[in-house]
Formats: sequence, C-alpha cells, structure tokens
Amino acid sequence: MMKESRGRVDYDECGAGPTVVLVPGSCSTGAAWRPVITAWDRPFRIVTTSLLGYGGTTERRTASDSSISHEADALEYVIRRAGTRVHLVGHSFGGLVALAVALRNQVPLASLTILEAPAIEALREPEEDQHYAAFRQMTDIYFAAFESGNAEAIGTMIDFYGGAGTFASWPSRVRAYAVETTPVNILDWASAYGFPLSAKTLATVRLPVLILRGGASHSAVQRANELLSERLTGATLGTIDGAAHFMIATHAAEVARLIAHHVHQADQRSTIPA
Repeated sequence: MMKESRGRVDYDECGAGPTVVLVPGSCSTGAAWRPVITAWDRPFRIVTTSLLGYGGTTERRTASDSSISHEADALEYVIRRAGTRVHLVGHSFGGLVALAVALRNQVPLASLTILEAPAIEALREPEEDQHYAAFRQMTDIYFAAFESGNAEAIGTMIDFYGGAGTFASWPSRVRAYAVETTPVNILDWASAYGFPLSAKTLATVRLPVLILRGGASHSAVQRANELLSERLTGATLGTIDGAAHFMIATHAAEVARLIAHHVHQADQRSTIPA
C-alpha cells in the first residue's frame, strides 16, 4: 500500500528479474493474478495493484468526472514506484487503463500486454455497429436493473463476458465482492465509454504490444480487441482457444506462457543495437 496526495494505491511486489506490472480488471484486486504468477516458469519481479475503488485503492472519480485519466494517474504512480522500465500487463478494464498509460507516454514502458480490454470506442464506426450495440445493450440492461434495485444486476455484465451462468458459478465470496463494488464498476463503464480510441491516436503507441483474446469470448469483445491489434503499430494478436473473458483464472498456464514469451522477446529486442 502507498499513499499519495489523492489517497491510497495498492502496491505489492515480489521476486526478481524483469519488472512486470499486473493490472487486474473490475471487481477484483491484484490477487486475481495469482494463477498466472504461479504458472510462470521464469523469474520476474512482479508488481501488482488494484484499480480505483477496489482493494485498498481509493476511488478518485465521480459521476460527473469519470475520466480514465484518474485511473492512469494512479497506475503511473505505481510504475514510478517500481523505479524502472516495466512490462505493463492489464486484464479487462485494467487493460484499457494500461492502454491509456501507454498513450500518455509519461512513464517508461518496455512492453504492453492487453487481455480483452473493453475498447468500446474502437467500435464507433458504421461497419462495427452490431458489435457496439452489443456492448450498449448489455450496459443499458445492467444499469437499469441496478437502478431498479436488483442487487445482483452485475451478473448481466459478468455473463456477457463469461457466458450464461458464469456469475452463478462463482464462489459466494466472489459474487458478494462483485455486488459490493457494483457502483465502482458502473464508473468503470463510464470511463470506458468516455475514452476515445481513434485509429490515429492508437497509431502513436511505439511499444511491443501483445493483445490476447479468448476464442470463446463474446464476438463484440473479440472484435474490439482485434481492432486494437490492427491499429496499434506492430501489435501481435493472440487467441486462446476455448477461453473466455476470465482467462487469467481458467487458462492461467497459457496466459502465463504467452506473456512470458512476449516479455522475453521485448527484452531481447531492446538489447539489440540499432
């Protein structure tokens, strides 16, 4: 845990080697990465954190100011605390925040890995109307259910990502945390919908980038991340067969392998003389 002028920020680190900063998604904390960390067969210095409003990290956003810049500020604070160039890895909304940090280019990054970011604004084109509408329909139903008093409204969002029955299959303590943090998650979606992702803007990122998606994920999620891979200069797209959105738990070994390979390649390229 660290403290700065705007509140607390979760920070934990372990190990030695290339520094990898792991950013979880909504409704979770750095602990969500344990299956991937356990699966790694090579040494890394691992830094974990939590997004705004989760774990011990103080919420900074409001209903009237949900800019993703608040998330980026906190994550950049974590990276500066790490004290070196880092390999930045983000899952779900954490992937979108990691992308925001890469676009701002204010902290030293060695590489970027994004696992199924909710890159909704990349779908704001006529030919992507169907996929954009899928996100919008889900969030409209979810928000309306929450406003009407449905305590488990967030299950609509979880099942959109993981498939029907996903929320019900989770352990009770995990469901309870998702329910407890629903107001924070609604702010996350406001941040995502307010984050422009034009092809011109994405082309400014100059990093080794890996985009991972699940082969069993919702088609809108797959397409949004495919577009990121096409628009981020030199990005590589990987699809994990049989995986859906919560791949860091269900397919941890494959996720760990792909991230480790990407980190290793990025480090090798950085040592080659220009």
